[in-house]
Amino acid sequence: MQEWKELQLLKSNTMALKVDNKIFLSWDDVNSLVENLSKKIVESELNIKSITGIERGGLIPAVMISHKLNIPYTTRITKDTLVVDDICDTGVTLQNTIARHTAVLHHKPHTSCFTPTLHSGLHEGDEWIIYPWEKKDSTPIQDYLNK
Repeated sequence: MQEWKELQLLKSNTMALKVDNKIFLSWDDVNSLVENLSKKIVESELNIKSITGIERGGLIPAVMISHKLNIPYTTRITKDTLVVDDICDTGVTLQNTIARHTAVLHHKPHTSCFTPTLHSGLHEGDEWIIYPWEKKDSTPIQDYLNK
């Protein structure tokens, strides 16, 4: 629960809804997370020339950050590209990218084999996070395990 207190400080008047071991985020929640992550990107002084997103979960936050920071969105990863994803849960997806710099909205350090360069917030619980661009009845299991 400590992590959600941190997220509440990042938000103005928004509150994620927790039901049946799932946390449903609103667009206001995502906007706050993107705002916080964008500040961290600027403060990091990384030499980011372009941004891309991991397909599905990372595309929307990557485009939002691209617009916010006026950094071009690309599909080609170079040494100056920031790769964005929604969450670093197991870490497998980001561990397999060739990117030097990675950023996520949520990092789960207790379940992840990878530490992203930057994260907006920590999620130290085991609840499944449902972002507003996902189906509300999402199965609480990684996509690659559903195959």
